[in-house]
Amino acid sequence: MSHSKKAAVFNKDEAKVNWHDKALWYVREKRDTAAHKVKGWEYLRDTASKIKGNVLSNLDNYLLAFEANAKKNGIKVHWASDANEHNEIVHKILADNNVKKVVKSKSMLTEECHLNPYLEANNIEVVDTDLGEYIVQIAEETPSHIVLPAIHKTKEEVDELFQEHLGTKPSNGNPEYLTNEARKHLRTKFLEADAAITGVNFAIAETGGFVVCTNEGNADMGAHLAPVHIACMGIEKIIPKEEHLGVFLRLLARSATGQPITTYSSHFNTPAEGTELHIVIVDNGRTEQLSREDFRTSLHCIRCGACMNTCPIYRRSGGHSYDATIPGPIGSILSPGKDLTKHSSLPFASTLCGSCSDVCPVKINIHEQLYKWRQIITKDVKQPVVKKTILKIAGVVLSNRTLYNIGGKSARFMLKYAPRFMVYSNLNAWGKARELPEVKNQNFDEWYKVKRKNNG
Repeated sequence: MSHSKKAAVFNKDEAKVNWHDKALWYVREKRDTAAHKVKGWEYLRDTASKIKGNVLSNLDNYLLAFEANAKKNGIKVHWASDANEHNEIVHKILADNNVKKVVKSKSMLTEECHLNPYLEANNIEVVDTDLGEYIVQIAEETPSHIVLPAIHKTKEEVDELFQEHLGTKPSNGNPEYLTNEARKHLRTKFLEADAAITGVNFAIAETGGFVVCTNEGNADMGAHLAPVHIACMGIEKIIPKEEHLGVFLRLLARSATGQPITTYSSHFNTPAEGTELHIVIVDNGRTEQLSREDFRTSLHCIRCGACMNTCPIYRRSGGHSYDATIPGPIGSILSPGKDLTKHSSLPFASTLCGSCSDVCPVKINIHEQLYKWRQIITKDVKQPVVKKTILKIAGVVLSNRTLYNIGGKSARFMLKYAPRFMVYSNLNAWGKARELPEVKNQNFDEWYKVKRKNNG
């Protein structure tokens, strides 16, 4: 199903759409406030972009350096070419340690690899311990946002969900009560877990260590209580030196939620005595994306979600309408690279306004890459007959001055004198929530000629 059809489903609840839009724009405004308080914000963005560019140009060397240093630290390093291999490696580690219960902190890579259902099919209990991830897990849904995974749920919906699955009392969506109930339930899961799985925000080639950023401390709870810790990372999460970490930590939290810094930035360098620390380094299409000159900088992404919070399409269509692990503008660049036919509608789910590029902390030219994907898709993917016909007609009209002028005059006449129901009807979705400005008798060209003549 295309993005537009899935978005139409989300848009049936207009009040919820308005709430979703407002909630995400609030986060975007917090990002702006936080960014404006940092002297040299644009310098930080430039620096981060250049560091990432250097990484992608020397990715093989940095990955090998990371592996060598991680092994020196006592970390067991594994390599996976795709999602299936990643899942098999993780399962083998768990099976070798006779693990039956796993707690997992938020990891978009494991979502991308569909690790949860794979492990559950092998009789291993997996509990997501990030509150938002836990909410979508018990709802049997996927995250709709990479930082705010349950942003599509109202607190009243969460209240009903907890009553059903946790046996909580009705609270009219009281956030404090619901959070405390989730904390009590998850605390038991932490104590019973045989292993912990986390993502990786940044892996440092120089030291062989890695950093996990959370606001709830759930990654630390899992990693420090369980005897086995498995960290899963995409190959692009490497940064060269420890001194570069400060650049990204200052950008990440401010871009994601408007915080000065993430509540917990946890450093993992060596396994604790008597425990195992594994890291699984995953490609899963990233090398192929790296080979695409027009799209390679999409691998700069640090998964802050700022492009989603600002995107007018994402805010009013919801993350599930993208049918991809990473939704929104950046996901609309990454997903077609993995399956062009399935995700061919995503690059068109954009106004190309450029706001996503403006807020990106690592300066990915997101809207330009979306436009490039559109050019590829219209050539390589069969387009609907109606769409092709309309575009051909538009091409003829826009390339012919006479036809363009006739079309403009006809449109102005219809909008000015036609009965209102012909413009604002169920046949015109744009007219449902919009009122056109007053239609003038002249177009700009005619107005300019008169103005110029009157001014001598």
